[in-house]
Amino acid sequence: MSARKRIWGWYFFDLATQPYNTLLLTFIFGPYFASVAAEYYLSMGFSGTQADAQAQSLWSLCLTIAGLIIGFGAPVLGAIADTSGRRIIWIVGFALLYVLGSYSLWWTLPDGSNMLWMLGAFGIGFIGAEFAYIFTNAQLPSLGNRDEIGKISGDGFAFGYFGGIVSLMIMLLLFVEQENGKTIFFELDPLFGLDATQKEGTRSVGPFVTLWFLIFIIPYFLWVKEDPGEKSPMRIRAGLSRLWHSILSLKTRKSFSFYLLSSMFYRDALNGLYSFGGIYAVLVLDWGISSLGAFGIVAGLSAAVFCWLGGFVDRKYGPKPVITLAILILILVCITVVNMSREMFFGVPLAAGSALPDLVFMSCGVVIGGIGGVLQSASRTMMVRHTSPERATEGFGLYGLMGRATAFLAPALIGLVTWLTESPRLGVSPLIFLFIIGLILLRWVHKDGDQDSGEMA
Repeated sequence: MSARKRIWGWYFFDLATQPYNTLLLTFIFGPYFASVAAEYYLSMGFSGTQADAQAQSLWSLCLTIAGLIIGFGAPVLGAIADTSGRRIIWIVGFALLYVLGSYSLWWTLPDGSNMLWMLGAFGIGFIGAEFAYIFTNAQLPSLGNRDEIGKISGDGFAFGYFGGIVSLMIMLLLFVEQENGKTIFFELDPLFGLDATQKEGTRSVGPFVTLWFLIFIIPYFLWVKEDPGEKSPMRIRAGLSRLWHSILSLKTRKSFSFYLLSSMFYRDALNGLYSFGGIYAVLVLDWGISSLGAFGIVAGLSAAVFCWLGGFVDRKYGPKPVITLAILILILVCITVVNMSREMFFGVPLAAGSALPDLVFMSCGVVIGGIGGVLQSASRTMMVRHTSPERATEGFGLYGLMGRATAFLAPALIGLVTWLTESPRLGVSPLIFLFIIGLILLRWVHKDGDQDSGEMA
């Protein structure tokens, strides 16, 4: 298999899995679940503000639990996998969780009667997607040399985001219904005679994401092969021993240690933006599916373009300056979002029906999509500079641990502040402080990693 085809196969994993984030986490299922939960709590006698806060808090709880499972499981499984040289078999197993969780979302009833079961199904699929993502990230060091990795990482994210845009447009064109029961584009009935009164068009996002994955994962499994000579029986004890040694070695690997800590906070904040952006739009700005769909398309296009361009910048200047600038920009975005509602903008009252909040948040979507994608890509490149191909899954497992060990933090803080203030808008304010902490810790990260500094374990 040629190196170029192997790289393209690796790109297809991003293409196959991106809809879980684009369609389920951010733009369709997440907001749909929030609206279902809010209506359910309204029917239970809660006020409108309390119902919105309860809905956001419930979504936070799901992401918190899933984050803990991913965080503490990733480095253990990664270390075990590295002892055998096999990663594909693990990816197949996690893909099954992805398919099971996403397909099950079809049964999320609009009356909220089974919303807890469906939240569990979402969590199962999310765990499968994130675990598989860690294992495929570990293949990145083997795809090119040090100077090529940044461009490969950026192109992979760009390709994935392009898939997210296409999948979102298909859903909006053919399936997701508005209040009038018609799709956004061309005012069509949902495809296949789906019942708009039961939100079947929106609920079909789960099976759609499953089908998309099953189709576009094929090139990955066909073109990304493992070296048969590297395979050996899995040794659990040896894997755990290596993991423990790697953890102990962090005290002598200053750059890697501070990078793990820094990325732990800023990636948690970024995931918070992705997880609650659509919910914010629904609960704070009262956006319908048409506005939310436009927001998703704009954010996705921005992410695809910025990731592609960011790959060139990463290759020329390295990942650390890219990460620093991205965090600064996202801090400004968070400050803007927290200080905006339908009634005011940075404390200044707005006229009734003002379009300013919509325009500002749409602009924020461009920045969140574009700069967030660049931040993810550059972070993956920086991680490669702190690991070796032989222990990449273990290294990315630690990266996943630090990214997920506190993955409960952003959702938990958002849930807590939302509950205390009864305001979904103020609820996202903790993200500002998480970004700032990550930026401060980044100061002690060496721009070239620790592979050439003598710190590498």
